[in-house]
Parts: sequence; C-alpha cells; structure tokens
Amino acid sequence: MTSLDKPTEDAQAAQQDARAVTEAALFEAFGGVRGMVETVVPGLLFVTIFTINKNLHWSAIAALGVSLLLVVVRLAMRDTVKHAFSGVFGVAFGVVFAMMTGNAKDFYLPGMLYTLGLAIAYIVTTLAGVPLIGLILGPVFKENLSWRTRNPGRKKAYAKASWAWGLILLAKCAILFPLYWWANTAQLGWVLITLKIPPFLLAVWLTWVFLAKAPAPIDVFAEMEAEEQAEKERKAALGNESGDEATAGRHRRDA
Repeated sequence: MTSLDKPTEDAQAAQQDARAVTEAALFEAFGGVRGMVETVVPGLLFVTIFTINKNLHWSAIAALGVSLLLVVVRLAMRDTVKHAFSGVFGVAFGVVFAMMTGNAKDFYLPGMLYTLGLAIAYIVTTLAGVPLIGLILGPVFKENLSWRTRNPGRKKAYAKASWAWGLILLAKCAILFPLYWWANTAQLGWVLITLKIPPFLLAVWLTWVFLAKAPAPIDVFAEMEAEEQAEKERKAALGNESGDEATAGRHRRDA
C-alpha cells in the first residue's frame, strides 16, 4: 500500500462509520422494524375485524387492546415504550372519534389529521430555517442545535430531508382525504394500511442518503465534557500554584 492509498482508505472508513452512525440514529429515532410493526398492527386488526363483521365496537376494542398489549410487552422487556405509547394514544383518539360520531371511518381521522399537521410542520419549519428533522435527530446525534450555526452542510442536509418528509406526507394526505369522503370504511382502511410503511421507508431512506453525504455532527456533549475537564485541570493547577507560593512564603519567613 502506497502513502497515497492510506488517506483514501481512511476517508472511506470514516464515511462508512458516518453511515453506520446515521443508520443507528434513524433506527433509534423512528423505532426501527419493531416500531413500524407497532404502528401497523392496531389499524390492521381494526380494518380486518370491521371488514369481516362490520362491528365498530369489537373492531375498536380489539385495536385498543392490542395497542395496550404491545406496551405491556415493552414494559416486561424493560424496553423503551415511546413508540408503543404513541400508538396507544393514536388508537385511543381514533376510538373516541369513531364512538362519538358512530362512523367507523372516523377511527382513521385523527391519524390523518396528525399526518397533515406533521407534513405542514416539516415544510414550515424548513422555510423558517429550523428544519424539523434536525430538531428530532439533533439530540440523537448528540449535536443538539449546533448544526444551525456551526455546521451549514449538515443544516442543508436536514433541510432536504425535511422537505422530503413534508412532500411525501402531503402526497399521502392527497390520497387519503378524498377516500375519507368517497370510499367506505374497509376501502379506506386497507388503503391506509398499504400506505403506512412504503412512504415512511422512502422518507427514512432519503434522510439517510442526505445525512450520509453531510458533514459529521458536532458532538456538543463531548465538547462540554472536555470544557469541564479543562476547567477542573485549570483549577487544580491554580491550586497547586497557590500551594507552592504559600510554601515558598513559609520558607522565606523561616529563613
């Protein structure tokens, strides 16, 4: 291996490490495969039961029950429950809406409104210069908001990713909301289940592509720890100097 080969290999290794870190962060932020399963299963159970017997109450009870079961499983395994809990809240709102109106399609309405609101949030925050995906992933990468002022290349990547999320979710809403008015409950439910995972995976993949090419995150936690350690060392050095001066003064008095 020549001296010219090593920098190239080092750069490739650093790029691979950055991609691995990005993948791990995305899995942590969005729940990975298990999080997707927990998102899909309650709605899938609801639409399956309703398609079979057209019974809103049994469908709603089954969806809410499986959501609670997923939380219990997470708790039993001492795993993070944020994704399972978010699923419970989403299902609970859907059940309340459907029970209040007596219209089974309203089970899906809160989730659809949330998707629309999230799409708007991605776009508005990006236009405001604070892309939402950066706010979500910043703490995961231990960079917090340092990308806003200290890492312009990373801010640009977050902006691209937020645009991708916003436009993908808007496209999803453009399909679902007309179906809410025109299709029956079973048709809407199956289309919604079909559109649960593919748009999400597309948005995550685009986020990975943008961030894998972006500059590395600035670890602000490591910086703070380094500053604290430097401050301790400075105080220790000042204490040693004071001790040496005091010893020298006693020696002069003794002399």
